[in-house]
Amino acid sequence: MIIDLPSTTTSQVNKKLVEIRETGGAVALGRVLTLAIITDDGSQAEQAIEAANDASREHPCRVIVLARGARKAAARLDAQIRVGGDAGASEVVVLRMYGPLADEGASCLVPLLLPDAPVVAWWPLEAPKVPAEDPIGKLAHRRITDAKSERNPVRSLEQRRASYRGGDTDLAWTRLTSWRAYLAAALDLPPHEPVTRATVTGTADSPSTQLLAGWLASCLDIPVRRVRTSSGQGIVSVVLERRSGLIELVRPDGQLATLTQPGQPDRTIALPRRSVRDCLIEELRRLDPDEVYEDTLEALSKVVAARGSVTTAKSSPAARSAGRRTATSAGSTSRAGDSDGAGGAGGRKGGAAKSPGSEPTASEGTSGRGGTAKRGTRRTTGSATGAAKRTGARRSAAPKPARRGSVGRSSRGESSLSRGEDTPPTTEGTESG
Repeated sequence: MIIDLPSTTTSQVNKKLVEIRETGGAVALGRVLTLAIITDDGSQAEQAIEAANDASREHPCRVIVLARGARKAAARLDAQIRVGGDAGASEVVVLRMYGPLADEGASCLVPLLLPDAPVVAWWPLEAPKVPAEDPIGKLAHRRITDAKSERNPVRSLEQRRASYRGGDTDLAWTRLTSWRAYLAAALDLPPHEPVTRATVTGTADSPSTQLLAGWLASCLDIPVRRVRTSSGQGIVSVVLERRSGLIELVRPDGQLATLTQPGQPDRTIALPRRSVRDCLIEELRRLDPDEVYEDTLEALSKVVAARGSVTTAKSSPAARSAGRRTATSAGSTSRAGDSDGAGGAGGRKGGAAKSPGSEPTASEGTSGRGGTAKRGTRRTTGSATGAAKRTGARRSAAPKPARRGSVGRSSRGESSLSRGEDTPPTTEGTESG
């Protein structure tokens, strides 16, 4: 039920509330707080009321909306009372203030406050520079802002840090609850090693990304890099570096995330972006100062800004380890094949090198490449030289000793010069079979 009271006063609004309670009896009396919403008149006000209605089902409260209208109009107060299905679990009072009255929200709020109940002030749009010094903020036990709605979301966090008072909080901080929970749970699993460095990647206008980096810097006391990216939504990824490997939590699409850590299978988890309704419900659960949020704001100065990009298709540490094992195995097989080839050549006593006039390769002239190949090479050299002498062949056909620094190709396809090896000259007939 919606009741309109145009051009009214706060006294008449109070009387109407008492009348509705006595005649209808549908309004809950067990209200735990008064929620004051300070916003501009328009569609944004309706969105805030919808979120407050959902929150009131968990926290029964009186919702008072201070909607500022045109300041150039004549001074006027239009009120609207919503109860029943249009007001969640309690009652909603919408005060539309025009003219000079638009700046007198505190005067309109005080007569409608619940007696002996805490007050929570919420600015869904732009908040005052110092919420605790605002006339409405002075009346509130808790002051909720939303840096995401500011003109410069990331820069507004610096203003929050400079103006922080006990009881201040921000919905950009509340949106991190799931990220903080998953990262803390990952660090609780063995091996219990210290984190040496962290990298947080997110869009440039994401204040939650900045706060998450500050939280890691505050809790872990480590250097944290904040990388900006144009892909994804909000926070995209978090990488924690430890000696045993990387802990990676990547959310490329704003819905599903993949958690990767050494010794554990990759896990796909639901990590959607939190709605204003969920964040507001969480903030209304506590009325005491949030010390962790305060420490996070102080640690923002330790965050190092950097530019970069994040790739959504990434390989897990297990896959990278398997790739390294495959590469090592391939290298070992290649070396084994080279050794077998050299040994086979030696076992055949030189093979094709038996024919007169053939020159030994650089690998044949290099010592230490396998005893069989070495002996086979020397026997082949000796027999080839003897054959050349007996047949009277030209000296150019006889095997020549390899010169230092020669660029002959080895059995592994590498040049001796590129390896920096010196090939000793071949000695003719110095070792018998």
